[in-house]
Amino acid sequence: MPAMSSNEPASPARPAAPKRVVVHTDGGCHGNPGPGGWAAVLRYGRQELEVGGGDPDTTNNRMELSAAIGALSALNQSCQVELHTDSQYLRKGITEWIHGWKRKGWRTAEGEPVKNEDLWRRLDELVARHTVEWRWVKGHAGNELNERCDRRASAEIAKVKSRRHRP
Repeated sequence: MPAMSSNEPASPARPAAPKRVVVHTDGGCHGNPGPGGWAAVLRYGRQELEVGGGDPDTTNNRMELSAAIGALSALNQSCQVELHTDSQYLRKGITEWIHGWKRKGWRTAEGEPVKNEDLWRRLDELVARHTVEWRWVKGHAGNELNERCDRRASAEIAKVKSRRHRP
């Protein structure tokens, strides 16, 4: 995605402005832990990309992080990203808590190891490539793209479950 591609050359006098991408994400589990799924919808102008995935044994928080990672991984150039999530864990983790975790060697204020450190580190790497504005949306409140991500995440969970129950 951006480049979902534009072949317009950048002006030699002025570099092209970063492309603006609007992203909606969601993740979930049946059981926590349990089989999980995540999804993201990325929009750049009239172009749209939907991505998703699942895990047979995970947590809701890992799936929320995976949705953001999956979305940002789909971008192959630096972009201005408006990322919508219904997860305060994800939004506050990446905008507030991560700075302290990094200062403390990936330890919480209580000195415990940060849960999901592997995913937080990966998300931190991806966020560094972009300018990301994190927006919280209330889940299951009629937001069209949040609901679409929720349906896709549920479909990913169903895929994971069907693979587990094959003879």
